[in-house]
Amino acid sequence: MSETQEATVSLQEVEEVIAGLEQYRERLINDAMKMAKQVKLPKKQVIAQLEQHPEITKIDQALKNIRSQQVAMASSSTAE
Repeated sequence: MSETQEATVSLQEVEEVIAGLEQYRERLINDAMKMAKQVKLPKKQVIAQLEQHPEITKIDQALKNIRSQQVAMASSSTAE
């Protein structure tokens, strides 16, 4: 397999990881909003708590790091 094909596969894998993390983050938020609605918590309060939720914070940081890698990989694969 050539280096270009390996880079393409890796880039696809990175994109799949990003999509998976985004789906997981969305599911966490939707589940929290649904539960908050059931117990009648104010939406503003729930959003404020979600912004500081440790799991969501980890996901956001991971997405930021992975997207940086994705940009670097895309740049290096087009430079070749």
